[in-house]
Amino acid sequence: MRATGVVRRIDDLGRVVIPKEVRRTLRIRDGDPLEIFVDRDGEVILKRYAPVASLEDNAKEYAVSLYENLGNPVVVADTREVIAVAGFSKKEKGKEISGALEDVMEKGELTVLKDVPLVADGMPVFPEVAVAPVSTGEAIVGCIAVVAKDALKEEALKAIEVAARFLGKRMLQ
Repeated sequence: MRATGVVRRIDDLGRVVIPKEVRRTLRIRDGDPLEIFVDRDGEVILKRYAPVASLEDNAKEYAVSLYENLGNPVVVADTREVIAVAGFSKKEKGKEISGALEDVMEKGELTVLKDVPLVADGMPVFPEVAVAPVSTGEAIVGCIAVVAKDALKEEALKAIEVAARFLGKRMLQ
């Protein structure tokens, strides 16, 4: 663990402010859910809550299924990082997603992007990427991205959309 040199007091309601610099560095935004852990030494650990990560097995199976049926590499991500891949190196798992994918999630609808990377650094730019946000109905919790060399057919786009809806519904169970 790394010290920041910042000390904050807990107020009378039990709240503590996370400094803006720390939030910016960790890419924590207003309204982002945080998970609270306590270790054996009594240290409190705050971690961005990633509900899609709890569906990692389903995400992996769906990514593999899409890859086998479409023949295109697939990435499943939560709102911050890659949680499952098929057709890519497993090294991509855990990497921070690109701003382009974040933008599509904010938009909230299936979008086909041109010449974009999937992760913030270390992965090449792809000629075409179809991105479908994964939504629980209340919030966008991640996305499914499929890479293509040529334009994806309408059936492929529908399959990506169905996969995203399925993972969103699984989140509600």
